[in-house]
Amino acid sequence: MSKIDMVRAAMVEAMKAKDKARKDSLSMLLSALKNAQIDKREPLTEDEENAVVKKEIKSTQETYDLAPADREDIRQEAAARIAVYKEFAPEDMSPEQIKEVIAAVLSELGIENPGPKDKGAIMKVLMPRVKGKADGKMVNQILGEMMK
Repeated sequence: MSKIDMVRAAMVEAMKAKDKARKDSLSMLLSALKNAQIDKREPLTEDEENAVVKKEIKSTQETYDLAPADREDIRQEAAARIAVYKEFAPEDMSPEQIKEVIAAVLSELGIENPGPKDKGAIMKVLMPRVKGKADGKMVNQILGEMMK
């Protein structure tokens, strides 16, 4: 069952339960997934669907972060939307899992003591392996700590 079908089914349930806020959030997510599929002109893979969900979470988080402190209504709506989106997001890798992938990449590249000059080569191999499974900022931070 694709994410589009799952979101659509959850949206129908929300409509039956008369949960307008949840239905609106699911509707926006469904729209983003459909637009990505239309742009691609063929069904999305699971990784592509997950990337769309993560992108929606990230943009909604930015809305939450940039909302003025006195606009609690915007912040509450964004927080509720993020909670709904996270139901459909894949589980992120833990820092330990990221460290394991980094260690595998380092041994593969033959780098024992990574330094700042090695970072570009490491990231080039590392990022395709963790794309959609881990936050890029976290991967960069963990790699930076390992280089010290």
